[in-house]
Amino acid sequence: MDRLKTQIDFLVKIEEMKRIYRQSIFEDKGDWRRENDAEHSWHICMYALVLEEYAPKGTDISKCIKMLLIHDLVEIYAGDTYLYDEQANSNKRQREEKAADKLYSVLGKQGDDLRKLWLEFDEGKTIEAQFANACDRLQPILLNYRSKGEKWKENSIHISQVIEKGNWKTRDIDERVRRFVFDLLEDCVEKGYLLP
Repeated sequence: MDRLKTQIDFLVKIEEMKRIYRQSIFEDKGDWRRENDAEHSWHICMYALVLEEYAPKGTDISKCIKMLLIHDLVEIYAGDTYLYDEQANSNKRQREEKAADKLYSVLGKQGDDLRKLWLEFDEGKTIEAQFANACDRLQPILLNYRSKGEKWKENSIHISQVIEKGNWKTRDIDERVRRFVFDLLEDCVEKGYLLP
């Protein structure tokens, strides 16, 4: 019963993801609002599920989805770090590792397994982590496109920053997805959503 109680306590704790707001915005019943971490995690899980055919051969999509479900849980303690905020990103790794220790340690061995998945996602070396990371980088691009680049314009973001932060030139991903991303980004520049 103690294990179950600990697991339930963990599940209650991670509900706080619903209160961690990201920079990305989306339309909600005619108004624009910021996306929260829980919405983001669900949405990119759907990306992995729907776009599975573009994943490298042999990719375990179930593992990708697990990574995507947990990759931002550390933000409960570490907070969300805007991708293009260089100063905040300078100590992001340390803040998130400390948060991961605090969050996952309560679950014992099960927490160790979740932490390993989080670390695998963060390191981005396995095919599952690479595909999950691609989904995580693609979703905000589409949200920015749909909002006519509101957050990109607000933060004076250039196309080169989006390409670099997403590793879109070197990312091991299906060429159709890469071409889609580059075409979409070029369209964003043409429409004034993103700086050249």
